[in-house]
Amino acid sequence: MLTENLKFVSTKDNVQIAIWHIFSSEKQQYLSNNSTYKAQNIFLTHGTFSDKKTCLRIAEYLAILGHHCYIMEWRGHGASSASKDKFNFETIATYDFAATFDYLCHQLDLDNLHCVTHSGGGIGLTMFLIQNPDYIDRINSISLFACQAYGAALHPINRVKIVIAKYLNRLSGYIPAQKLKLGSVNESYHTMKQWYDWNLQQNFHSCFIKQGDMNKSNVNKNRTPYILADPEPFDYRQHMPKITIPIYAISAKGDQFISPTLGCRALFNDFNNHANIFREYSLSNGDLDDYTHSRILNSRHAAKEVWPTVAAWIDKHSD
Repeated sequence: MLTENLKFVSTKDNVQIAIWHIFSSEKQQYLSNNSTYKAQNIFLTHGTFSDKKTCLRIAEYLAILGHHCYIMEWRGHGASSASKDKFNFETIATYDFAATFDYLCHQLDLDNLHCVTHSGGGIGLTMFLIQNPDYIDRINSISLFACQAYGAALHPINRVKIVIAKYLNRLSGYIPAQKLKLGSVNESYHTMKQWYDWNLQQNFHSCFIKQGDMNKSNVNKNRTPYILADPEPFDYRQHMPKITIPIYAISAKGDQFISPTLGCRALFNDFNNHANIFREYSLSNGDLDDYTHSRILNSRHAAKEVWPTVAAWIDKHSD
């Protein structure tokens, strides 16, 4: 039987972020009495239009194996409180991730920490680690499901789709996720604009950090966003090789728009770490499905053939 506990942590801008701790008490007791195997601690988070349910099934699978799982819900998603101000991907990286990792690493003092993310959750994790490099040595491994930031428009048809989506989203002010069957949470134009711009401009620029201001004293301690006055914004892409944590990047052949394999591969290549592994799941590669953006993480076939590879990646990089 699994136990599920909810903890709220406060961000520097006074938003309450929900962290769900999922574990098996019976498995923990068994391991403590019968095994030298040490349970790992796993941070999970979702992307846009989502909440904890996106990560829940794989978290339960990992908990049954004996691990402690911690699912973070973005502000305005799931049980987390709404933000008084508009927010985007970078806001979440700068505040929500920071509060969560402060709790996991400094209040709980966890070691043997691993990260499993879906879609925009991986983008947030990447920005957070570049802003806060001291956490890099605290994390043993990362598994990125369907994650890309600036490669969705590499195909001309996708570029047209993104231009149209941005225009319509700007007119409406938000994306009706439930109506369009994209997920459970509607996203505002302000939140999505950063994703549109990254992909259309094929860059990974900050919207509030100046190139010359990226240092520990400015970002890590004060957590104060900068108003961009310098024409040279901070470019996260240039700093991705500094993330030396072993990364297992997963793409789905059937994910043709949000995180196409070409875009996932572009992000993966910019980490430039020979220890990283990239894997596209497809029927042509002998897999059970071509998968889609959501099914690559949540489907019967994914549970059978993808989840075990994530568990193996975690085991490989466990202390």
